[in-house]
Amino acid sequence: MSFDLIVKGGTLPDGRTADIAISGDRIAAVEPDIGAEAGRVIDAAGCLVSPPFVDPHFHMDATLSYGIPRINASGTLLEGIALWGELKPLLTHEAVKERALRYCDWAVSMGLLAIRSHVDTCDDRLLAVEALLEVKREVAPYIDLQLVAFPQDGLYRDPTARDNTIRALDMGVEVVGGIPHFERTMEDGRRSVTELCEIAAERGLRVDLHCDETDDPLSRHIEQLAYETQRLGLQGRVNGSHLTSMHSMDNYYVSKLLPLMAEAEVSAIPNPLINIVIQGRHDTYPKRRGMTRVPEMLKAGIRVGFGQDCVRDPWYPLGTADMLDVAFMGLHVAQMTSPEEMARCFDMVTKESAAIMGVEGYGLEKGCKASLVVLDAGDRIEAIRLRAERLVVVAKGKVVAERPRRDTALTLPGRPASVNRRHSV
Repeated sequence: MSFDLIVKGGTLPDGRTADIAISGDRIAAVEPDIGAEAGRVIDAAGCLVSPPFVDPHFHMDATLSYGIPRINASGTLLEGIALWGELKPLLTHEAVKERALRYCDWAVSMGLLAIRSHVDTCDDRLLAVEALLEVKREVAPYIDLQLVAFPQDGLYRDPTARDNTIRALDMGVEVVGGIPHFERTMEDGRRSVTELCEIAAERGLRVDLHCDETDDPLSRHIEQLAYETQRLGLQGRVNGSHLTSMHSMDNYYVSKLLPLMAEAEVSAIPNPLINIVIQGRHDTYPKRRGMTRVPEMLKAGIRVGFGQDCVRDPWYPLGTADMLDVAFMGLHVAQMTSPEEMARCFDMVTKESAAIMGVEGYGLEKGCKASLVVLDAGDRIEAIRLRAERLVVVAKGKVVAERPRRDTALTLPGRPASVNRRHSV
C-alpha cells in the first residue's frame, strides 16, 4: 500500500506517539509504525502533531484596517464601534477582500485553518458580505471559513439591519448573529435575542450572539439566550460570545445562570486578548479583569472555546493570527495554571472551538480531514509556553506551509559550544 503523505513519529495531543498516513484529503491510518511507501514522508519525531488551530470568533471584514480613518484613542469598545461606523462608508469590495485574503495567508502560516468570522450587516450595500463570501470560496481548499450575519449597530437600533441580516442569510451566510446589549433598551435587547433565535430555528442555522460584552452586571441577555435555545430546540447550536458582564455579576445569580446554560447546551467564546484590553476602561482601581468566568463554566459542563476577535482593527492594534497567543493570555487571565487546566486551554483553541463551530471531519482519527500542524514542542503545555513554531502545516492533504526549526548555536566564553533547541529550554 502507498500513501500520498506520512507524518512519522509525532506526539499526538493525548500523549500517544504515532504515524499518520494521508491519502487524498483524508487521514487513511493512524498507527504506531506505518511501514508503507509514500509520496512524501515528514519526520515529526519529538514534535507535537495537532489538528489545526481554530478561531471561533473573528471580524475579518475589519481586520488589518488599523488607523483608517483614525486610531481608537480611548481604547474602548464604544469608540471602536463608532470608529467602525466612520470606516464603513470608506470600504470598497476590493479592499475588504484584499485585507481578508492577506489575513488568511497569515493564518495558514500559523496553522489556523478554521475561522468563524462575523460580518457586519448594517450597511445597505452588504459590500463586506459579498467580499467575504468570495473569500470563503477562494480559501475553501485550505481554510474552513464560516460567516456570521452580524448587525453590528443593533437589529432594532439600525433601521435596515433586520432586513439586511435576512438578505445576508439568503446570500449564503450560515450563522445568525446579534448584539443585544447594544440595542437602545434592555427590552429591545431581549426581543432581539428572541427574534434572532426564531430566525435560526426556522432556517435550521446556528446562532452566535455578541452577548453582554459590557462591564454592566445587569446585562443578562445570556439568560434569555439560554431560554430561547431550549424553547426552540436549538441545543448544541447556540453560542454566547464575550459574556464579559458575568465577571461583574452577583455570585448568587451566576450560580443560577451557569446550570441554565449547561442545561441548554449553550457554549461560550471569551476572547482573552480583546476582553482584557477593552473591559474595565471605566474603572479606577481595582480594575476588573475583563474576561468571563471560564473555570466556573468548565466546571459546570459548559463548552468553552477561546477566540481571537480582532487583529489590527478599530478595536485592537496588535495581533498575529496565532491562537497560541490567545491560549497563553486566556491561561493567565483565567488563572488556569494546573497541568490539566493548561492542557485544556490548548484544547480550547483546537478541538473545543471546532466542536462549537461544527467543523466537519475535524481531528486526527482515520477518516478525518487531513489537516494538521507539526509544532516544535513536546506537548500541549509546552506549545502554549513557547508559542511553538509551526514547522509544517497540512491542509486537506496538502503541505501549505513549512519553516525550519530555529535552533540557536551558542558560543559562550569559558563554555563548550552547544546548540540550544528552543523547545527544551
